[in-house]
Amino acid sequence: MPRAPAAPAAAAAAPPLLLLLLALLLATAPPPGGSESPKGKQKALRQREVVDVYNGGVCLQGPSGVPGRDGNPGANGIPGTPGIPGRDGLKGEKGECMRESIEESWTPNFKQCSWSALNYGIDLGKIAECTFTKMRSNSALRVLFSGSLRLKCKNACCQRWYFTFNGAECAGPLPIEAIIYLDQGSPELNSTINIHRTSSVEGLCEGINAGLVDIAIWVGTCADYPRGDASTGWNSVSRIIIEELPK
Repeated sequence: MPRAPAAPAAAAAAPPLLLLLLALLLATAPPPGGSESPKGKQKALRQREVVDVYNGGVCLQGPSGVPGRDGNPGANGIPGTPGIPGRDGLKGEKGECMRESIEESWTPNFKQCSWSALNYGIDLGKIAECTFTKMRSNSALRVLFSGSLRLKCKNACCQRWYFTFNGAECAGPLPIEAIIYLDQGSPELNSTINIHRTSSVEGLCEGINAGLVDIAIWVGTCADYPRGDASTGWNSVSRIIIEELPK
């Protein structure tokens, strides 16, 4: 009768490590009915550790613990090193050139010339003059003549009172003048129609250079009209007022 084939040696023989573990368990087992000594407990713990190692060290994970409290804020860290400089930006548009101008404060500059009683009876020519010092070339001059004026004649007549600046009438922009016209004359020059009225001749003149300026008031005729008998400054004060003004 043929024999059954023998089991492989690897299957019949127990692994040497398993046999060693069983021997340790038997040698350290407490006697029946006896209490386990402290040394025995320690050996049993070591045996369990050995078994755990043999089984691959796989342990079941227990439940998660309660989250801990937040810790105290930490101290400020060390300042970091400066970063890399950035790239240049795009070129801007060309701006307008602005030049700051510093202007001097304006100082008033004026003058008055006056006469108690001119009683000037000429019909053509200069009546009075006043010299003024102009401080700036880019300024304007305001001039004023105030005094009594009179005109009489047999027939229609016209007289003109006007200012000159260094001998020439104002051209910036126009002459400064005043006129008196009569279209119904008196029968005689010495008639009772002889009215003297305080009047004024006033205006602004530009374009006059700085320095001394001779300013005068004149009397003359009107265009296309005959002259009459003129009188200026009768029995009253006459004056010329000059003032330099900024433009």
